[in-house]
Amino acid sequence: MTAYQIACSELAAEPRTWLITGVAGFIGSHLLETLLALEQRVVGVDDFSTGSPRNLEDVRERVGAEAWKCFDFREGTITDMSVCREACNYADYVLHHAGFVSVPLSNQDPVGCHNANVNGTLNLLIAARDNRVRRFIQASASAVYGAQSMSPVKEDAPVDRARSAYGASKQISETYVRLFFDLYGLETISLRYFNVFGPRQNGIGASAPVIAQWIDKSLRNEKCVINGSGEITRDFLAVANVVQANILTATTRNRKAVGQSYNVASGRAISLAELHQIIARELAEATGATVQPAESGPARENDVPDIVADAHRFREELGFAPDLDFAGALTETIRWYASRSGKR
Repeated sequence: MTAYQIACSELAAEPRTWLITGVAGFIGSHLLETLLALEQRVVGVDDFSTGSPRNLEDVRERVGAEAWKCFDFREGTITDMSVCREACNYADYVLHHAGFVSVPLSNQDPVGCHNANVNGTLNLLIAARDNRVRRFIQASASAVYGAQSMSPVKEDAPVDRARSAYGASKQISETYVRLFFDLYGLETISLRYFNVFGPRQNGIGASAPVIAQWIDKSLRNEKCVINGSGEITRDFLAVANVVQANILTATTRNRKAVGQSYNVASGRAISLAELHQIIARELAEATGATVQPAESGPARENDVPDIVADAHRFREELGFAPDLDFAGALTETIRWYASRSGKR
């Protein structure tokens, strides 16, 4: 059995109480679905600023009425300390995924980004400390690295040259997360997500993630736009593997992991030009649709040209073993969007 299978088996045998912030969001809803399927008790917080009630409804339909009874939803914002304190009450683990999620919009509203990602995280850390939470897992991001000269990038690379307000907010929140371990003994781990994709991700709008946006456009028979050079690379990881990463870090007995930050990624670089070709091929096979050739557009301001992770440390120290490859996960994602085409 893999480390993940063992963790899931132990959780099913001994249910715990989990708090998921941003539970109605893309990643949060997948965490909820998996935990409810494992018969866990889940408290969820969301203010629907980016999350959607439809994601929660989708989870309810998938897990069934009996499992849904173990879910306690609280509508509210983590910038409200009272919300954080009430939500953390009796929680064993906190999976913190609420916050400001758009890199382009963060530069237009740096104060709003800081308030959500830094002040909100600090509120939640205080509440978790005071309620004696077992472990606090924070969703961080590859944006903490800014533009790196080294590739693949390791966890010990400098994180002091953010290229966006979003990246800066994640740098600061990581500092607080580590501080609460060092200062108060609250067990914390930060997960630096690279480019996560999968069902339920919002594909509409200029700031939407590239895979979701391109699938959505292709299903509408619209042209995709490659901003800048098509040779720009990214590191993509299926959301199911991010769920695995959260459960592994929450339950690991490896004491060396506590207080650390880890890359959560595939470790594979895919160029935007290659990505469009793969989406066109997989979408044609899955739906029979023909995808229009991509257009070239101007490079986005402050965009990082290339970033791919060195993910060996996470695999070695926590037993992370992605169980969905890129092509398989992309096909699953395309089929999900195709099944809902015209319904959004």
